[in-house]
Amino acid sequence: MTDLFTLNAEVRTDLGKGASRRLRHANKIPAILYGEGQEPISLTLEHSKVYRAQQEEAFYSHVLTLNVDGKPVECLLKDMQRHPFKQLVMHLDFLRVDATHAVHVNAPVHFINEDAAEKKGGKMAHHVNEIAISCLPANIPDFIEVDVAGLEVGQTLHLSDVTLPEGVTSDELAKGESHDLAVASLNAPKGSSDDDSEEAEAETEAAE
Repeated sequence: MTDLFTLNAEVRTDLGKGASRRLRHANKIPAILYGEGQEPISLTLEHSKVYRAQQEEAFYSHVLTLNVDGKPVECLLKDMQRHPFKQLVMHLDFLRVDATHAVHVNAPVHFINEDAAEKKGGKMAHHVNEIAISCLPANIPDFIEVDVAGLEVGQTLHLSDVTLPEGVTSDELAKGESHDLAVASLNAPKGSSDDDSEEAEAETEAAE
């Protein structure tokens, strides 16, 4: 999988919509690399390599290496534009990273032990599929594991209940307690309250 996170790129000087269109016809993708106080650089990447790499979940939060005319540059993918209906990547934005500077990324969430929770009679509901985090580039996790085994029916697991990897902090929680987002809930089955009410009414009528 490591090779998927290393992409070759060429510096391009032919800019504009027409130039980008010609690149796409040649199965190449226009891109830009910026950040860390350096001038933005316009780049070109091979579409086939990018398209294969972007199918991996970790591609969107992993530190990538761009070989820019043979010189390696570490960066993060910050934006990807796709064609509205064709399987084409239209444009990429990359942000340079420094190993000593914290970065902000969205890490995908993997829920575990859902079956164990739902055996208690509830239905699991996911409220997020990624968590905004801050950490040094070397500490970026491929994903954040959220164990929902301890949830009881009617309970909600919040961001503050999630154990983050060492060296990783939540961007939302850093804003204060009011940003303690709901992550997952074990909800009572639909109709259970109505069923209980109807059963209670039937018992009352029988008693009368």
